[in-house]
Amino acid sequence: MPGGLVMVWFRSDLRLTDNPALQFAASTGKPVLPVFVRNTARDVPWAQGRASKWWLHESLVSLDASLREKGARLILRDGDPGLALTALAVETGADTIVWNSPREPDGRETDAELERQFRRAGISVKVWPSAYLFSPDDIRTREGKPFLVFTPFWNACRAEKPPREPLPAPARLPFPEITVRSPSLDELGLLPAPDRAEGIRAMWKPGELTAHKVLDEFLATRAHAYKTDREFPGIHGTSRLSAHLHFGEISPHALWHRAREANAVHFLRQLCWREFASHLLFHYPHTTDHPLKTEYNRFPWNEDTAALSAWKTGNTGFPFVDAGMRELWATGWQHNRMRMVTASFLTKDLLLNWTLGARWFWDTLVDADLANNTLGWQWVAGCGADAAPYYRVFNPVLQGEKFDPKGEYVRRWIPELAGVSDRFIHRPWEAPAGELRAAGVKLGSTYPSPIIHHEEARKRALAAYASLRRL
Repeated sequence: MPGGLVMVWFRSDLRLTDNPALQFAASTGKPVLPVFVRNTARDVPWAQGRASKWWLHESLVSLDASLREKGARLILRDGDPGLALTALAVETGADTIVWNSPREPDGRETDAELERQFRRAGISVKVWPSAYLFSPDDIRTREGKPFLVFTPFWNACRAEKPPREPLPAPARLPFPEITVRSPSLDELGLLPAPDRAEGIRAMWKPGELTAHKVLDEFLATRAHAYKTDREFPGIHGTSRLSAHLHFGEISPHALWHRAREANAVHFLRQLCWREFASHLLFHYPHTTDHPLKTEYNRFPWNEDTAALSAWKTGNTGFPFVDAGMRELWATGWQHNRMRMVTASFLTKDLLLNWTLGARWFWDTLVDADLANNTLGWQWVAGCGADAAPYYRVFNPVLQGEKFDPKGEYVRRWIPELAGVSDRFIHRPWEAPAGELRAAGVKLGSTYPSPIIHHEEARKRALAAYASLRRL
């Protein structure tokens, strides 16, 4: 094709607004070929889980619709990205490939090789580091090392020049006047089989348009109370933008500037926690599978498949924990308070390896994010950056009584306990027999008895952590 065309490789940036690669492609005046490649190479580490695949499918539907409004459409491929994109460039006459770099370590390594591969093939390449608000190379301690504690990191970010302003969406995207084959989205096989996404579909609507509507609604109605309301899982007090942000339906730059304009300081701080996680993964990519604190490689974890199964399915006998796990399975999402409580129960009450929980969350969360997932699990287990001290063991009963005092959250996800009084909703094993009978609850039958005694488990965990510290 005379003059060639520009291929835009979409990855975790499924949006038209504030998309530097797409903006550049539109500015060239050449035809623009938007492409998404599902990487099905066998050696993909941390391949997407089932819930994330569902979100990705729906997000690609939305992206294609947005592109068509601008005059283009989304071309799909699967397989090895390098091979697929090179073949497509040859097929269409593309002389330039552009993309926004990802946050994941394997993505950066792949990018470096792909740049060399494309240039050897005579294809021009341009890449934008738009996944970060601040460059990981710039935000460092006075000694030039990465920050391992959040508050100094947060202060360093605030002292930096503000992140760039978000870019507008291109007004028009001229599509090449050639025939380009593309499989249907269904052929990529992203939707789970058998279909378990009913609850997820009922709660979420992926896509860029929805992301901006959700942000507008949050800033207008809930941001003012975010500092306190975000702690209570029974209240819709968070933004619920995490999946939209992970898939790049809205950019961190757009969130940053909108939050600053709204003076939503506490929300801005939480956004910077995401940035902190991203920087940690940039500097310590091995932490997806290994503890940042190497002494934890010797930690005496248990192996108990029955306990792990009870935790996954929300049948531990601790209502607050079980409610969190059932919410996760039903909706593909879990409140942040519950992520901490359920993670603490797995790693400290059950003494099961944090990587088992990280893998389960990765498979079941629509907002499964490698950096956030790694930081969160290592924080609770005590083996990561800015980690909770080893002696901090969340009490699942007291956590429930503090953050779900009327039991509304528990009753929503554990309807078999709906008739138990507020006094005993978080400790039904202490309820009088008459109350349980009246509520239709038979412990060990209609609802499980606790699989462990928390105080004994706490002592066992502290002993295990103490022994590690003596080594």
